[in-house]
Amino acid sequence: MKPVKWGIISTANIGMEKVLPGMLKSRDIEIVAISSRKLKSAQAAAAKLGIPKAYGSYEAMLEDPEIEAVYNPLPNHLHVPLTLAAAKAGKHVLCEKPIAITAKEAAKLRKIPKGIYVAEAFMVRHSLQWLAARALAKKGGIGDVRAVQVYFTYFNRDPKNVRNMADIGGGGLYDIGCYPITVSRFIFGAEPRRVIATFDWDPKFKTDRMAGGLADFGDGRHLTFTISTQLAPWQRAQIGGTKGRIEVEIPFNAPPDKPNRYFVQGMQMNEGTWHELPVSDQYQLQAEAFGRVIRKVEKPVWGVEDAIQNMKIIDAFFRSEKSGKWEKP
Repeated sequence: MKPVKWGIISTANIGMEKVLPGMLKSRDIEIVAISSRKLKSAQAAAAKLGIPKAYGSYEAMLEDPEIEAVYNPLPNHLHVPLTLAAAKAGKHVLCEKPIAITAKEAAKLRKIPKGIYVAEAFMVRHSLQWLAARALAKKGGIGDVRAVQVYFTYFNRDPKNVRNMADIGGGGLYDIGCYPITVSRFIFGAEPRRVIATFDWDPKFKTDRMAGGLADFGDGRHLTFTISTQLAPWQRAQIGGTKGRIEVEIPFNAPPDKPNRYFVQGMQMNEGTWHELPVSDQYQLQAEAFGRVIRKVEKPVWGVEDAIQNMKIIDAFFRSEKSGKWEKP
């Protein structure tokens, strides 16, 4: 496959530390430009990663005819505006999660020009451990799958960090609560019928620093989760079935330089097997999959409508926190 030529919108930490190093490992990806509001920042990032071109504005980079696709890791409130601008410039867009602040805002992406591919950057859908877990669950390896349980926390009280800025889409549910929602839809192959949530709010930042949620998928299936931006760091995911259980180790920040693992337990509580997968980088796999869609090697599976649906569920959790009741997405 001919390598896809990428441009990167901003020098955000998620890109510089995780996504771009993964992309640069691939023979199917060529990062030709990076942009920032400050030219010196773009030049420094380009020099660090060996990227040929640096731009002092996002708009200037979008005019570059060499670029076929862009990666957008800007703060949440800029996801939709810059994704629309890139799409109108004829670029395919891989946009960081969450795709928007609300489902209504996300729906604006339905206006993208025909032939342009836009997808939300949920790397877990390309992770070898999540693909293995889903395959085992789908073939009945743990019986009927009834429960997905996620615990995902970290500690960050930096007032300058975008995660702690309520006015630009900060807070725990947007940042990491979107993951339990996505992986439960991924495992069940279904959509939740109703959700209910409880939140704890930071009195200074006005962001949700902890959230617990329950999503009812019908037919005796549900998601439960706890997420926090101000608890000791930890993450685990469990998939419960009538004949066994799958535990995904380091489910969201799987190390790119070590084998990923998942645990399978049968009906004996203290017995089971750890399964080790080849070393892989989920960010590399994500970008390669995006490129195969652009090159028409594969048909798109995840696109704008999927991203809008994820936002509808996030919206419903926020409504539930206010109403104290079950809410429908």
